[in-house]
Amino acid sequence: MKFNSLIPELSVSNIERSKDFYLKIGFEIMYERNENKFCFIKLEENQIMLEENNNNWNTGEMEYPYGRGINISMSINDIDKMYNDLKKKNITFFKELEIHDYRVNDKIYHDKEFLIQDPDGYLLRFND
Repeated sequence: MKFNSLIPELSVSNIERSKDFYLKIGFEIMYERNENKFCFIKLEENQIMLEENNNNWNTGEMEYPYGRGINISMSINDIDKMYNDLKKKNITFFKELEIHDYRVNDKIYHDKEFLIQDPDGYLLRFND
């Protein structure tokens, strides 16, 4: 198994609820440590670790929505298919599918993206 050089680990309030959500939106479980309420998941080349809140990593009090001030951006091969699949599963969207222009130095990139929130309020941005 190849690990990305940057892998966010999200503290979650209920590991089973979070696993169910992430599996519903298309992630797969790579491995788990049930005794630690820990799960390593991936979607295409995107990797995330989930661990039920155990106060090991907290820098302050955890309250909903977790992860304020950050969104986790993930590239997807077929953004339209994923968006339509999630629509059929009645996933609530934080931001519907849109195209945004982003300037990087002197070049403009067109990014098709949508955002959803996980059960703990983490903002997930999927883009092409």
